[in-house]
Order: sequence, then structure tokens, then C-alpha cells
Amino acid sequence: MEDARIDRTGFGDIVVLQREKLGYGVDAVLLSAFAAGETGASAVRPGMRVADLGTGSGIVAFTVAHKVPGSAVTGFDVREDAVRRAKRAAELNGMEDRTFFVNGDVSSLDPANDSSYEGSFDAVVTNPPYFRRNGAVRASSDDRFIARHETTADLAAFVRASAYILKDRGLLYMVHRPDRLADIFFEMRTQGIEPKYLQLVVPKPGERANICLVCGIKGAGSELKVLPELAVHSPNGEYTDEINRIYER
Repeated sequence: MEDARIDRTGFGDIVVLQREKLGYGVDAVLLSAFAAGETGASAVRPGMRVADLGTGSGIVAFTVAHKVPGSAVTGFDVREDAVRRAKRAAELNGMEDRTFFVNGDVSSLDPANDSSYEGSFDAVVTNPPYFRRNGAVRASSDDRFIARHETTADLAAFVRASAYILKDRGLLYMVHRPDRLADIFFEMRTQGIEPKYLQLVVPKPGERANICLVCGIKGAGSELKVLPELAVHSPNGEYTDEINRIYER
């Protein structure tokens, strides 16, 4: 496809189509492993319907479908070109029967806009834009800016949409930044999703966390479990054994 390259992910034969200078990072892979229960949180199970909000290239959708055989994942993204690439990648991966992609703004997934997805999903995975609306100068690449900064939808919209499309006792998995944890917990509880698992990720042992993984359950009682910290790199700069296991190396 125009302006797209084929990248092999290393997860089986899965590939993604990505635009130059806009690739996925370790946070997307960590989110997939977190949702699959590989680091200690409640897991997506075979037969579950999963929504991926802000799917981009579809990397999280494809990886969750790979790690949880029998699950079906629907990715939503506001960018038409991203959805076209994800659909083409689904064909290349032979996953058209388990991964589906929809062009739509997260803010449209609520009762006010007559969405047809109310209570349709057992789980939601999402890697929302990390930076607050109006918090930075617009980047040269619109795709990169939209992926990293709140534009048409902010954190509250992602959580509100998740609550709307989740079944009762449905699971919400999110990767974000630790400095937004208070906002994440507030928005989840406002929408009736109780934070149940928290895992902090550090670049190296002893360093400050720069990624957080949160799992909430719609309609659950209060009790937050803090999982063991994950380190991405060992002191010598190589990936840790845990990260290599997540990458299936």
C-alpha cells in the first residue's frame, strides 16, 4: 500500500503495515501480554469478544488474537488510512475471521450517538494518547500527533466508551503513563469500572517507572492488586528474561 511498509512482528508470522517513522513500541506489546494474563492480571479467554480502541496499525489486536487463540478482536480508529492498512494486514495474516477494523471516533461510542455496540464486548484493550489535549505543539506528522496527544478524544472519552461497550463484569486493559494514574482511576470509577490490577514498568531495575498497566472490571467491588514491577532492560542494556518471554523469543 502507498506510504506503508510491511513489518514482521516476531509473533508467529504476524505482520503489520506501518507508515514511515510511525512504528509501535514496547508499550503495545506489554499491553497485549497484560491482557493475555502473562504478567499476572485477569486474562482474556478463548471465545471472548475484545475491542481495541485506537488500534492504529492493529498491532495490539493481532497480538491479542495470537496470544489468546479463539478470541475475536475489533479495532476502532479515527484514521481511515490506518483502518485500511489494518484490514490489509489482517488479510496478509490470514486473520480476517478473527480481527476486524472499524473507522470511527472513540467519542462516538456512547448512547448520545446511538452506537450499536452497547454491551457488546467482554474486554477492551487500549493504548490512549498519553499527552493531554493542548499540551504540546502539533507534530509534523498528523498520524504521530494523533497517536500521542489527545485530539478528538481524551482519556475520559476512552474510559466512557469502554464502559459503554463492555458487558457487566467486562475487563478494561490500559497502558499509560504513571503521572496519569490519578486521572485513570478517577475516570474508571466515574464510569463504574473498578481498578483491580496495577503493574508498573521501569526502563531498568532501580529506575523510575515510565509505563503503567491497569486492568479494571466493570461493576466489580473495590480491591486493587499491585503486581510485581516489570523491568524492560537489565543493567547491561539487554532485554530482561521477562520481556524476551513476552516477545516469545
